[in-house]
Amino acid sequence: MSPALPILVPGDRLSLPELCAARLDGDVVELGDAYAPTDRVETAHLRAASIAGRLEGRRGLAFAGPSAAWIHGAGDQPPHLHEVQLTGRRVRLSASQRLLLHETPLGADHLQLGDVPVAAPARTLRDLVRWSVRRPVVYPWAVALGAVHPELIETARALLGRPGKGSATSRAAEVLTSLEQEVAAVLRRR
Repeated sequence: MSPALPILVPGDRLSLPELCAARLDGDVVELGDAYAPTDRVETAHLRAASIAGRLEGRRGLAFAGPSAAWIHGAGDQPPHLHEVQLTGRRVRLSASQRLLLHETPLGADHLQLGDVPVAAPARTLRDLVRWSVRRPVVYPWAVALGAVHPELIETARALLGRPGKGSATSRAAEVLTSLEQEVAAVLRRR
């Protein structure tokens, strides 16, 4: 546990039953794979630290997609399956790690590093839009991230590049336009 980020991982300083008792007493809240004191503001750094154990011992990976969207403030709960993306050369993952690996590498300019490597917010939104063309299940994460950070929409559009006729980029641009309208509707309701 770092003094700057008081994340309590079950089995580290306290057992799971002790942390559950502390949660019932109102001293801690569940956050990702860990627990955090109730008086701490839930920041991106705190969220990333709460799931950092998933990357432990694995260099060359960064949280991406829905996992990165959650870290950047989208949604109340993390995704059930965490997604990671390469930051360097290929790595092998075992099925027991419950991680979905995207092999398209993230460049250093699309990577946000603190203690935990995470895809940058604009790159995360761009990837969610692209991936939602084939995996509609990630689209709500794109909307949630766009609603938290609407300024990212234009940057994500620039990252998509110029769409060609009938290309995957043109379908992603259509999804981004729908997302922009949906985010605008969400923001009007607030």
